[in-house]
Amino acid sequence: MRDETGTEKGLFAGKQPRQAALKAANRGIGTKSKPEIIRLRERGTKKVHVFKGWKEIVKAPDNRPSWMPEEINKPFVKKEKIEIVE
Repeated sequence: MRDETGTEKGLFAGKQPRQAALKAANRGIGTKSKPEIIRLRERGTKKVHVFKGWKEIVKAPDNRPSWMPEEINKPFVKKEKIEIVE
């Protein structure tokens, strides 16, 4: 995970960039009305995937396990673009 200055401040792994973005969005503070910008650099390449991400509190599914609360955080992401870093 990168900020605007290019410093990397976290590692979110997944098979696809969207999966890593969902993990970052679930830990972020963005809302649907004010989404957070998530910038993830792909390992081994010069690509930076840019997403808008937020989380919402939703009702848990009916078949949830007994330890799961009635309301859970659900992450959402929307891909904006891919940037190439030099």
